[in-house]
Amino acid sequence: MSATRQAARQAARLRGRRRSAGALVGAYLGLVLAILAVLVVSAATGPADVGAVDAVRIIVGHLIPDAPWMSDGSISLLQDQSVWQFRLPRTLLAGLAGAGLALAGALMQAAVRNPLAEPYVLGVSAGAGVGAVAVITLGSAAVGGLPLSGAAFLGALGATAAVYLLARQDGVLAPTRMILAGVALGSLLSAVTSYLTLTTEAQNVFSVLFFLLGSVSAATMDQLAVPAAALAAVTLYALANARALNALLVGDESATALGVNVNRLRGRLVIAASLLTGAVVAVSGGIGFVGLVIPHTARILVGADHRRMLPVAILGGALFLMAADVLARTVAEPTEIPIGIVTAVVGAPFFLWLIRQGRAARAGMLR
Repeated sequence: MSATRQAARQAARLRGRRRSAGALVGAYLGLVLAILAVLVVSAATGPADVGAVDAVRIIVGHLIPDAPWMSDGSISLLQDQSVWQFRLPRTLLAGLAGAGLALAGALMQAAVRNPLAEPYVLGVSAGAGVGAVAVITLGSAAVGGLPLSGAAFLGALGATAAVYLLARQDGVLAPTRMILAGVALGSLLSAVTSYLTLTTEAQNVFSVLFFLLGSVSAATMDQLAVPAAALAAVTLYALANARALNALLVGDESATALGVNVNRLRGRLVIAASLLTGAVVAVSGGIGFVGLVIPHTARILVGADHRRMLPVAILGGALFLMAADVLARTVAEPTEIPIGIVTAVVGAPFFLWLIRQGRAARAGMLR
């Protein structure tokens, strides 16, 4: 009887694992299909009249050489330029930015073992803001001739280096010191940004506010390379170290007992998350809320195991910000609002609703 019961239990566990794997694959597939659907909707949304079918034809036509429908007169030059040169780049940049911020938030929360941590807490966004606002208000000569995106990235790197050095104590990277140093440095850098904004000419204020609140409206295909490369590199690193990230969740002593060099891993996670955030903020501005909400939502949906959670967070972040960009363009049409406003207004109530469902505690988000 005992052997029969044990076999039945093993069979039940195997069926449970198969159902779990099937649900996970379904979640991945659902997110990918939703991303493709939002991509098509975004490409078909705008002042120029372009249908969803024509938007798909234009995108495919640029990917396939000598596509016949691109030269038979069924698609006008205005439609082609609207989709390929304006709508598609901003949608892809929104997807890359959302995926990058969500991944950075997940890594930061694992590094400091704090569910409220995100890259903006460490002052990375504030550093990028100082660099960008300096270019807008003082001109590129003030930062050695760098363009706005280059100055923003340089500011993010400087903030990352400062927090990293301030958080080290006796050669150890302390999570609490890291958060405190980030909050203090972020406040200081935000004060610098506010001073530059208040002392600049009136016509520059709108550009400053649009950058600080986030926007992908000026995206071009050339701007996609840096955030895409940063996202790919950090994703590969995070997935390769997913087991070590899981070990960090149970505490430093337990992780060390499992063979994880906690201090070195934590330092690399902070650097990777900060550089990824800098690459995103440099081209999309200070889009908040994504790095905090999306990783938590992914944990509620698939659990805290980083091998499952990270891909869901990446895809979910891309979907969330792509949809937010469509809303930013249409909710107050013909006026476009900063995408950071949409992420807060839409994301906060949804996140609070998830918490109210009681699944947050079961996912390990709330104790």
